[in-house]
Amino acid sequence: MTNNTVKFLDVVALTVDLPQVNLWRGQVGTVVELLADGKGFEVEFSDRNGRTYESLGLRPEQIMVLRFEPVSPDAKAQMVTA
Repeated sequence: MTNNTVKFLDVVALTVDLPQVNLWRGQVGTVVELLADGKGFEVEFSDRNGRTYESLGLRPEQIMVLRFEPVSPDAKAQMVTA
């Protein structure tokens, strides 16, 4: 993943297990802060009632952006070359 594809308030999923903080691949969180000029991201994980149960800094390779609408071919090409 290239870090310029992750933006503030993006919904992301973990791509790795983080057992030390009881988070597992596939869990969904929200980017609440960009760290180190976009080289890291503060991601908040919340329950169904909106209560945060974990918030931690993650590297781009530990997350993937979830997309809720189709991505145009032009946008896909930009993601691949970015």
